[in-house]
Amino acid sequence: MSPIHPLYAAMEPTIFEHMSGLARAHDAVNLGQGCPDEPPHPDMIAAAARALAEKSNQYPPAFGLPELRDAICRFYARRQGLALTREQVIVTSGATEALAAALLALVKPGDEVILFQPAYDSYAPTVRRVGGIPVSIPLSPPEWRYDAARLAAVITPRTRVLMLNDPLNPAGTVASDAELAMLAETCVRHDLVAICDEVWEDIRFDGLAHRSLLSFPGMADRAVKIGSAGKIFGLTGWKTGWMCAARELAAALGRAHQFLTFTTPPALQWAVAEGLGQSDAWFAAQRDGWAASRRHLADALGRAGFAVLPNAATWFLCIDLAASGIALTDREFSERAVREAGVASIPVSALFEGDGPDHVLRLCFAKDAAILDEAVARLTAFRDALG
Repeated sequence: MSPIHPLYAAMEPTIFEHMSGLARAHDAVNLGQGCPDEPPHPDMIAAAARALAEKSNQYPPAFGLPELRDAICRFYARRQGLALTREQVIVTSGATEALAAALLALVKPGDEVILFQPAYDSYAPTVRRVGGIPVSIPLSPPEWRYDAARLAAVITPRTRVLMLNDPLNPAGTVASDAELAMLAETCVRHDLVAICDEVWEDIRFDGLAHRSLLSFPGMADRAVKIGSAGKIFGLTGWKTGWMCAARELAAALGRAHQFLTFTTPPALQWAVAEGLGQSDAWFAAQRDGWAASRRHLADALGRAGFAVLPNAATWFLCIDLAASGIALTDREFSERAVREAGVASIPVSALFEGDGPDHVLRLCFAKDAAILDEAVARLTAFRDALG
C-alpha cells in the first residue's frame, strides 16, 4: 500500500503552476500568473530593510506582532468602517494558510461546505483534506451573480460553512450589496459560518468601495474575514495575510494556525504594519496605476476584436472566446497559445469542479504597457491563423 494520501497521490499540479511552467519552457509572455511586474514601492522595501536591521529577527508571537494586528484594525476602521480589536486578528503566512487554518478550525468530518464556482484552486482540496464535503454552486458569465434559489437548494442539515471570494478571482467582479445581504441572511437563518476570502478588497476600481460580509447584520459572530498584504501592496512573495473574526472564533483560528506555520517573518510584519498606515492618497496612487493597466489591456483587446467581460476589481480581465469568434475551448486555446503564440493565460474552466463554462480566458493586466501590447499582438495573430 502506498504511504501517500490518495488525495495527493492523484492530484495534478495547479493550473497556475502548469501554465507558468509552460511559459518558462516556451519563453512566453506570462499573463497567467497573478502578480505585478512593476518594482515594489520603495517605501515598503525601505520599511522591510529597516526592520531587518533594527528589529528582532527571532520568533514573533504566534498570533502576530501586536503592531501589525493593531495596524490591521486601524486600516479597516479607516477604509471599511469596521470596529476590530487586536484580539480579533490572527496574522498568517499568506491568505492560503489563513484559508487552511479556518477550514481546520471550523469543519468537522462530514460537514458540507458551500463553494461558488469558479473558485480559487485550494478551496475544494483543503475542504476534502479536513474531512469536509465541498458542495459547488456554479456562477455564470458575464455577471457571475449569486442566486438565492440556487443557494437554498443545496443547503442541508449537514451544511456548516459558506465560502465567499469577493471580489471574485478569476472573474474580477464584485458582489452587490443586495447579494451580500442575501448571503448574510442565509448564513444567519441556517446557522452557517462564512469564510470570506477578501484578498482583493483594496484592488477595486471605478469608485466601488469594499463592504465585508462581516459587517452585515448577524455576521459579526459567524464570519471570518481573510486579507492579504501581498495583494494590497502588490508584494505576492511576502506571503503575509491575516484572519479577522469575533474573539472566541479568532482564538480557535489561532490555535489551528499555530500548528501550520506558527508564525510569519517578523521583518515583513513590521513593514506591512508601517505600510497599512500610509495615507489614502498613497493607496489611491497605487490603485490608479493598476487601473491604467486595466484600461490599456481592455482597450487593446477591444481594438483587436476580443470580447472583454465586465471587470470591477482584481488584476484580471477575462475574454469570451466564443464571442470573439474563437471555436476552441478555453483549455485548448490556452494550451495552444502558450506554445504557438508565446502567451500564457488561465482557462477559467480549470477553476470549476464539474460542468461550467469552457469559453472564458483570464489574463493578468498588472504588467508594463509594452508587454501587454506584445501579448495582444501575439494573441491576435494566433487567433487570425486559426481561420
